[in-house]
Amino acid sequence: MRTLALIFILLIAALQYPMWLGKGGWLQVRELGRQVETRQAANATLKARNDALDAEVRDLKTGSEAIEERARSELGMVRSDEVFFQFQSEAAPAKGAALPPAADKR
Repeated sequence: MRTLALIFILLIAALQYPMWLGKGGWLQVRELGRQVETRQAANATLKARNDALDAEVRDLKTGSEAIEERARSELGMVRSDEVFFQFQSEAAPAKGAALPPAADKR
């Protein structure tokens, strides 16, 4: 009787092994589920980026305002009827400028 019980236990263990640890088993399915979630999150991020780029392309193709804005910000272009003023910040002294008397240490 004990040998029969032992044979049944070994048979059940042999049948359970592929379900838990074999190819297509529970552990592998769980790992694949994690990979799917990671890829879906990455795809959502890339889709948002692609949608933004698509909107920018459509705006550049249809209107001149976007082209003008990009030329102004990236290329520093100015219209012919405008005057361009550039202000220097006080935080960064100009090249060759002398230090103020309080900062002059001897």
